[in-house]
This record gives sequence, C-alpha cells and structure tokens, in this order.
Amino acid sequence: MSSVKLENLQKHYAQFHALKDINLTIDKGEFIVMVGPSGCGKSTLLKTIAGLETVTSGTLSIGGRDVTHEEPGDRGIAMVFQSYALYPHMTVAENMGFGLRMAKRPQAEIDAAVKRAAEILRITEQLDKRPRQLSGGQRQRVAIGRAITRSPEVFLFDEPLSNLDAALRTQMRVELSTLHARLGSTMIYVTHDQVEAMTMATRIVVLNKGEIEQVGSPLELYTNPKNLFVAGFLGAPRMNFFEGTVADIAGNTVTTTIEGLPPVSLDHVDTQGLSPGDRITLGVRPEKLATDSGSSVTIPARIRLVEHLGRETVFYADASPLKTSGSDTGTENITVQLPQIVPFASDAAVTIGFEIADAYLFGPDGQTLAARKPLQAI
Repeated sequence: MSSVKLENLQKHYAQFHALKDINLTIDKGEFIVMVGPSGCGKSTLLKTIAGLETVTSGTLSIGGRDVTHEEPGDRGIAMVFQSYALYPHMTVAENMGFGLRMAKRPQAEIDAAVKRAAEILRITEQLDKRPRQLSGGQRQRVAIGRAITRSPEVFLFDEPLSNLDAALRTQMRVELSTLHARLGSTMIYVTHDQVEAMTMATRIVVLNKGEIEQVGSPLELYTNPKNLFVAGFLGAPRMNFFEGTVADIAGNTVTTTIEGLPPVSLDHVDTQGLSPGDRITLGVRPEKLATDSGSSVTIPARIRLVEHLGRETVFYADASPLKTSGSDTGTENITVQLPQIVPFASDAAVTIGFEIADAYLFGPDGQTLAARKPLQAI
C-alpha cells in the first residue's frame, strides 16, 4: 500500500476547466471516497490518478514517486470500472489471472494469486464458470478479484456498484469495507451515492465544479459542513434551508429575521465581515425537526406528501410564507424525518419545531458561520 499526493493539479479540455488546483494527500491504507454531482470532476480526477487522463499541470505522486507522466501500467495501481469489463470467452480464473499472464508471471504464481483472491471474495466455487453464468454481484467480485491478484499499491474504484440492485449494493458495501480492513490497502472510490460515501469512507472528498469543497471524516462533514453546498449534498433527505436577513449582531450572537419564523438568535457565530441587513440562510436537518409545540422555534405548516417507510416517516410540508431554498441547496418544501410510524395524512395541519442548537447559519457567500459540536463514533 502507498500514499497518494496531488499538488496543484489542473486539467483542461480545450476551454473547459475540468479540475481546478486540486491539492490532496491520501495516507497509506486510507479508504477515500470522492463524491459530488454529475460533472463535478470526480471520475476525471480518478482517471487522472490512474493515468487514463493526462495532467495539464501539477504533480501526482504515488508512494513518494512522481508518476505524473508515467504510463498507467507503471503506476502500481489497479482499477475496477463501473462495467465489469470481463472477457466472455474466459473462465473466472482466467479473467482474474489475465493481468499477471500479460506480465509473464510464472503459472504457479498466477494460480496462487487467483486462489487467494477467490478465497477472499468467496468465489472459489465459481472459478471454472464463464461470466455469463454469474450474477451481477459475482461478476463484480471477479472484477475486484482481477485487481487483487495484481497486488497493487493503490486500488481505484469508479462507481463499481451502480449496476447492482439495492439489496446487492448494500451487501457489496459491507464486503468492500471488509476487504479494505483485511487487505489494509489504499483505496480511492468514486460514487454519486452519498450512502456509500458515509458508510465506507475513512475520509470523504466532496467535489463541485472541478474543485474540492471539503475533505473530512463522514461524521465531520455531516456535522460541520463547510458551506451550503456540502450541507445540502450530504444527508438524505437533504437539509432544509430558510432564507432571511441579519437583524442584529451582539458579540458572537446573531439574530435573524426570516419571514414566517419568530426572530432566531444563534451564538458562537463567526461574525467577521457580517453586517445587519446581510442575506443569510438558516439550515436544519430533517431528522432534527419535530411535530410538537414545545420546541424553541415552531412553524405552522400543512402536509403535502407523506412517505411511510416502515421504521420511519418522512413528510413534506408547505409552510408559506416561509421562504425555503430551491433545488440547488435543498427542497422547495420543509422536509421532516421522524424515527417512527406516524399516521399523518396529506393536507393535514401540523406544527413543526426545532431547537436553535440544531440550526446552522450560512453567510451571504454560502460559507458556514455557526459550527456544531462534532459527533463522536463509539
């Protein structure tokens, strides 16, 4: 396993600036997950690390060795693609050992590597089968096994689970996390699925428009997003955002005016550069909203849609004249997530409430002004 270091990495496609001054250090043995919306540059960055895309400027090092201009086969990496890319005329064993055969390794070494990888992935009984005889999950294991047999310094995964059904994706997430723990290898994983990022990553890299917005552990990013984009991207359902203005500043306490809400005062706010009258955004996660009148802040609303999900209830409510942010950051209605079955019906009147300590405050530039206490994993 090796570390990976990206310094001032730039990538241009003619006039399009795909990657903008990327600086990132990935330690040995980390499981890094890169997330972001379509077109944010995550797959381009992964392919740049793999050597499948050239670098316009900047440097890329693997294990302390500058590989910026090296061929993909000389970088000590193995990549697992979204499509399984298996040879249909070869058996599972032949597919898994193909890279070693091309490297002209001894047959005994190839057989031992294939056997070891098959045992790790629990596909020993499939070694004599062809890809068409396998399920989607088994084919993905074969693709991962082909990477394992090469004993690479770094594993690269480009949305490897996107072709699988929901149940199988959940199973494969567990298996990939187990594989990482067993091998101790450096893994870089690209996905658009934030659940994969939150459940698998040592650290998450959030990208947007070719730039890194924030890097940190899943709990760190979820609890203390750097800005509106990260806050809105991580979390399902998305965070609720309410638009308003700064009414008063007293030390590190800011009082906001939001139409449809009573004045809300938040402390421990970074007030540097902030003035009364500035536009602000208040954010509250759906699971921090309650349906009672005993909260610090209450909002009268009317339910538009209810989703009964068994273990929880999610509903969307209209709280006019409260102004909520649009699709770029949140939803056009208030979203509430309750951890139990609640027999709400559409068009029912409801009181929604939250505690001020659970609210986030974002400045005119979208940066977070009030940080929350970090969560700690047990």
